[in-house]
Amino acid sequence: MKFLGSVTLLASLASAASMKRASPLNVQLEMVGNSAVKASVTNTGADALKVLKTGTILDKAPVEKVQVFQGSEQVGFEGIRLRLTTTGLEEESFQSIAAGETVEVNFDAAELHDLSSGGDFDFVANGALSYAQADSTEIAGAVPFSSNTVTAKVDGAQAQTARAAFINKRTAVSMCSGTQLTRTTTAVSNCRAFAARASAAALSNTAKVNEYFKSTSVGSQVAAVFARVITECGTTTGGVSDTYCEDVYGACSSNVLAYTLPSQSYIVNCPIYFSALSPITSTCHGQDQATTTLHEVTHLSQIAGTDDLGYGYAAATALSSRNALNNADSYALFANAIYVGC
Repeated sequence: MKFLGSVTLLASLASAASMKRASPLNVQLEMVGNSAVKASVTNTGADALKVLKTGTILDKAPVEKVQVFQGSEQVGFEGIRLRLTTTGLEEESFQSIAAGETVEVNFDAAELHDLSSGGDFDFVANGALSYAQADSTEIAGAVPFSSNTVTAKVDGAQAQTARAAFINKRTAVSMCSGTQLTRTTTAVSNCRAFAARASAAALSNTAKVNEYFKSTSVGSQVAAVFARVITECGTTTGGVSDTYCEDVYGACSSNVLAYTLPSQSYIVNCPIYFSALSPITSTCHGQDQATTTLHEVTHLSQIAGTDDLGYGYAAATALSSRNALNNADSYALFANAIYVGC
């Protein structure tokens, strides 16, 4: 992991979460242009549902909204993965969907996927939406969704034009310096220490592995991910990623602690990473700079390529084993639990 100095960047740009209860969400996709998609999200339950928008199919930010396939090959995602604060979320981060109500969102899949080859592509949305109670902004759990699959014949030239228009944005970035540099360096060091403890525990503490990853037989897989985190957080001058202390992509909204652009292998620490987080917390399932850095490192394609399928303990531990192994916060929560002694 490297900390970058002053540069000008080209800001170039989930499997379904299986929960413990039936989902009240119905998601339908339809093509409304060459590569433009409309998603209709319907609450089929008997009660209103207050879902988290940030980082989901309902977000306007460049997060993964659909998975795209050409034949049997999945087209790579070129947007961002992020970590949200799980406490003190603002009302604006949520969308209330009444029983029977449908919310529609539109986006262009070509902006975050390279469809320039043209031809037939399949589009599907799989994932989960975290939710809060009507009178709260604390995440209480998550509900899964899995949409229909739509197939479209995409004009590659048009798709490339849409992609180029989206990624051709330049942002001047100042180097990490002063307090931000010190705190980021400390967080990377702590990330390595947390990952080392977690890797060892993954091979010896089957009860904890089962609690966070829903299986007693995946300890070696979990340990292997943490081993790669140890390597990445073992340096501030090398590694596979670059770390910035300013918002090079323009994705730091009010509740975003940090984000990763896996396609470009860089991590950004947002303003509240520095203002709202302590270096290390002693609270079970709390957030801090160390585990936030660890969370983001697992998003890197070279480390684990994780998604964001569930934020916080309640949502993360409701995932199936398969999805927990692909969920960044599951690793951060496990590392926190081992360090704190939860």
